Order: sequence, then C-alpha cells, then structure tokens
Amino acid sequence: MTATARAPLAAPAAESPRRPGRLHRTARGAGPPLVVLGAVVGVWYAVTYLALAPRRRFLLPPPHEVVTDGFGDWTTFHETLRGLGATAKVALVGLAIAAALGMVFAVLMSQAGWVERSFYPWAVALQTIPILAIVPLIGFWLGYGFWSRTVVCVLVALFPIITNTLFGLRSTDAEQHDLFTLRQAGRWARLVHLEFPSALPAVFTGLRISAGLSVIGAIVGDFFFRQGQPGIGSLIDDYTQRLQSAPLFAAIMVSSLFGLALFWLFGLAARIAVGAWYTPRRRS
Repeated sequence: MTATARAPLAAPAAESPRRPGRLHRTARGAGPPLVVLGAVVGVWYAVTYLALAPRRRFLLPPPHEVVTDGFGDWTTFHETLRGLGATAKVALVGLAIAAALGMVFAVLMSQAGWVERSFYPWAVALQTIPILAIVPLIGFWLGYGFWSRTVVCVLVALFPIITNTLFGLRSTDAEQHDLFTLRQAGRWARLVHLEFPSALPAVFTGLRISAGLSVIGAIVGDFFFRQGQPGIGSLIDDYTQRLQSAPLFAAIMVSSLFGLALFWLFGLAARIAVGAWYTPRRRS
C-alpha cells in the first residue's frame, strides 16, 4: 500500500492593510483640536453668563461679541492688522538674525571644544536673565525704535536655535563618521555633507520654537518701545487701559494665530527639506 503524497496547502495570502483615506486622515488630524476648541468655547460661554455678573462681563466678553466687535468692526480690525504688520516685521527680522547667529555659534561649538567651553555658559546665562529686566537697558543704549524691538526678539529666540543645532550636529551616527574617515574626508566636507544634513530635523525644531518666542519678544518690545509705527503689543496695552475687552481679545487671538502660522510654516519647510529621508516616530 503506497501512501499518496499530498501537496501542502497553500497559505492564504495575507491581506495588505488598507491605508486610511484622505477624509479619514483629515478627520483624525483635525477632529481632536476642533473638539477641544468647542469645549473651550462652551466653558467660555458658561463662565461669561453663569459666573460673572452682568456688570462684570467686560472682563470676559462672550465669543460672539469678540467676533462682532473685534473682527466685524472694520476700523478696529484694520487697526489690529496694521499693528500685526509692524510686529511681524520686527519678529521676522529678529528671527532671521537669531537663526544666523545661532547656527554659526552652534557650528563653531561643534568644531572646537574651547569655543563651546567659552561661549555656551554665557548663552545659558543670557537665557536665564528675565527679558523684562534688560529691556530698559536696551532702550537706553539703542533708543526706542525698530532695532530695539529687534534686539529683544534676538535675545529671546537665540538660545533654542543654538541648543537644538548643536544637539543635531553632535547626534550624527558614529558609523557614518567612520565611513567619512575611511574616505579621508576633511572637516569641512564632513560638516557640509554629513553633520549638517543629519542635524536638519533638530535645526527645524529649534526654528519652530524660536518662531513663537520671536513673536513674544516683538510684542514685549511693543509694550516698552513706542517710537515708530505702533505694533500689536502697543494696541493690546491701549485696549487694556481703555477697558475695550472685545478688541483686546481679538488682538490677542490675531497675534497667537500669527505665531501658529510661523510654527506651521517651519513645520512644512521641515517636511519638504527632510521628509524624504526622515520620518519621526508617531504614537497611534
């Protein structure tokens, strides 16, 4: 009796996981922030109408009043946009100077240990000094115009760029360094073709952090330096003194949206620059 050989059963083909559609990805990305926004607006209405007496509701006007008086009134909204334009100019110039200085110092520190030992402690000390304590000195030295506000932006935005760029330059893979050593690459070639490209994710992280800080620095400068075109910080101070709470909230929202826009733009630039080869780990 001969045993009949049986062919092994073919294993069922594994189904490839279905990628979520664009609508699903959009809902997954925008849904949670919109839910949080709705909750914040609901709490805002509750505090305004339930916790505050009618005579004290100017402290927290309802959202629809902020929209109608702060954004719907063209005179007020145009004034806010003009102030935002002046503040944005200061913030962008200060951020550009801080980015250039921060990257240069980070590169020098990564290439020479004595440069890091000499300058990095002072960068840390500069970061720990309260900016409001040195703003009057900046006014004494440089006047109360555009460049004084710009210096404030540079001071508050410089440290994150230095630390993140230096961290990125120091985090290059050791095996890649060994490969460049085998090829007898010089220090400049190693920096340009290996260290700086590897540091780009950290560099853009520092730029995203400093973008928001630069906006804050520009607004702080507006509070103290009133020469030239008034910025949105000056308008916020004026609205506060006149108890115009709805335009005040609108100005705060506009300045916050500008900071968010800069943060998003640097995130987009990071995806364009390094997205082809660098994918950060994401939690589900």
